Amino acid sequence: MLSQIEGSRAVAETVARCRPQVICAYPISPQTHIVEALSALVKSGRLAGCEFVNVESEFAAMSVAIGASAAGARAYTATASQGLLYMAEALYNASGLGLPIVMTVANRAIGAPINIWNDHSDAMSQRDSGWIQLYAEDNQAAADLHVLAFRLAEELSTPVMVCMDGFVLTHAVEAVDVPGQAAADRFLPPFQPRQVLDPDAPVTIGAMVGPEAFTEVRYLAHVNQLAALARMSELAREFTATFDRPLAPLVSPYRCADAETVVVALGSVLGTLKDTVDDLRAAGVPVGVLGLTAFRPFPVEAIRAAIGPARRVVVLERAFAAGVGGIVAADLAGALPDREMHTVVAGLGGRPVTRDSLREALAAAFSGKLAPLTFLDLDERLLRAAEEVPS
Repeated sequence: MLSQIEGSRAVAETVARCRPQVICAYPISPQTHIVEALSALVKSGRLAGCEFVNVESEFAAMSVAIGASAAGARAYTATASQGLLYMAEALYNASGLGLPIVMTVANRAIGAPINIWNDHSDAMSQRDSGWIQLYAEDNQAAADLHVLAFRLAEELSTPVMVCMDGFVLTHAVEAVDVPGQAAADRFLPPFQPRQVLDPDAPVTIGAMVGPEAFTEVRYLAHVNQLAALARMSELAREFTATFDRPLAPLVSPYRCADAETVVVALGSVLGTLKDTVDDLRAAGVPVGVLGLTAFRPFPVEAIRAAIGPARRVVVLERAFAAGVGGIVAADLAGALPDREMHTVVAGLGGRPVTRDSLREALAAAFSGKLAPLTFLDLDERLLRAAEEVPS
């Protein structure tokens, strides 16, 4: 049933329906409302059979999740920004050990300078950590992707992070159909771990692997990620049958079928992009939007199929690699080597991405005047002022 609910609360209620057994968290904006709501659900008894563990840092949160998962518990945590960076060592341990932990990342810029608003710098910095990364366009997708994430993580024995834009989604109140408990139970069976640490049958996990086998370990991790692409599509069909609504786990094309130009993006900016494309379509401009839900693993074949014959691709990036350029664009260039490719960096540190600015950038693309790398709404006055500051 649809209800007006804050995005963080919708995610918390959905995670609770997934019956986690251990939740460990350290508060950091803008994810705090999620774990606050979950702690209240545990304390009230509404989320029974779950231990909520207050920890002293984000590194400790992921370490507790690793221990809980290795001991056979369904484990969950959430973080953002510097908190995710503080977890970095443990993130690689979780994926290397094949532990099916689910984590919400409330995407937020990385400092310095400190900035609490939204962009994708945090999750993008961990793109090679071995975690599956799913990006939500809106709060309905954010809720639904968590149900998928637990199922996928436990089937493949690999960790999954669900990324939702900080404040833009986490603190927005909108209509969300929070999954019901009965349907969630049908879709997500009780956790049956592949490996369990048991004092009565002691084993070692995460032992040292030398040169004779380390390449094979990493290769198998790659194969496991690729296997997730096919399984996500299958699970999306099962999700639709169970919850009676669609879920796009890989890509979500919008007006791409006859597009000559396709704009590719992740997260909540897709809503503004779709409105902009509708305006341009009304003026007869053949342009479409492709939303990426899965960024890791990278859904190459689904992207190729969705973009079709479009000759120009404009990638709207909410993060970038200093000294290089686009992060998503680099992966797209490998998947689409024969297309005209442009990177537009936008919305860093929470700067609004407006329809007027998008129309201006796309008009430059249509006329052949858009540079390979563009920073949307770059403030030249601020740049000149920075140049004038004595070193």
